[in-house]
Amino acid sequence: MKQGRILFTDLDGTLLSDDKSISPKNRRAVDQVLAEGNFIAISTGRPLESGKLVAEELGLTKPGCYLIAFNGSVLYDCFARKILHEETIPVSLVQRLFVQAKKAGIYIQTYDRKDILAEEYTKELAYYAERTRMSYRLLQNGASELYEKPYKALLISLSSRQRLEEFKRANASWTDGKMNAFFSCPEYLEYCPCGVGKGFAVRRLLQILKIPAEYAAAAGDEENDISMLQAVKNGAAVKNAAASVKEAAAYVTERDNNHDAVAEVIEKFFY
Repeated sequence: MKQGRILFTDLDGTLLSDDKSISPKNRRAVDQVLAEGNFIAISTGRPLESGKLVAEELGLTKPGCYLIAFNGSVLYDCFARKILHEETIPVSLVQRLFVQAKKAGIYIQTYDRKDILAEEYTKELAYYAERTRMSYRLLQNGASELYEKPYKALLISLSSRQRLEEFKRANASWTDGKMNAFFSCPEYLEYCPCGVGKGFAVRRLLQILKIPAEYAAAAGDEENDISMLQAVKNGAAVKNAAASVKEAAAYVTERDNNHDAVAEVIEKFFY
């Protein structure tokens, strides 16, 4: 294996199987990357606290382990346990999103450094909190309680992606150029700081580590992974990825996330 390389990998639907576990083959491949002097960066839409929990469970807290959280808003060193870079959204923009989402009848949440922040307890909040294993805090007086600039806001519709697409179009006149909006899965419409996405954080970490893009590989499955795949030379879509992700990728794996797709990416680009 050539040293001084880095793998950026999405979690859900990519490194993790559908049951949220990591296969023995994926784990061995990732461990070998690190053992031979290379780097690993988990790149996820999950909040920092949720991403840190997964990194610890996977043993990715050694030197050379990094975490991109909130779809690129936070870059974190898992070994040093410190934030290397962060981007936020002005509070007024998130408050306006809350108002518009409420008018549209769509659930919305944002975050502080530890918790999910929502106006009321709903099935969407229950669904998200269970999947991320995060705590939450209800805003008793609505979004007017927000005072810290958030890393992102998230709209959730468990039954209709179309409703989220309609919301995105209807609000583009004031959100475009102020926030970056995209889908991380059919149920989640994400709003991140302007210009921020996984690709933004990938480029920043490559600069910090002084690794050229041709020495980097990335693996993902959803729309929010496209900028990450395009920020490196060796961007791979896993077999179960959305069609748009496969079109943007330099390589599509023969195996899906339940059958060691990330190990396949490592075998192809690291040896």
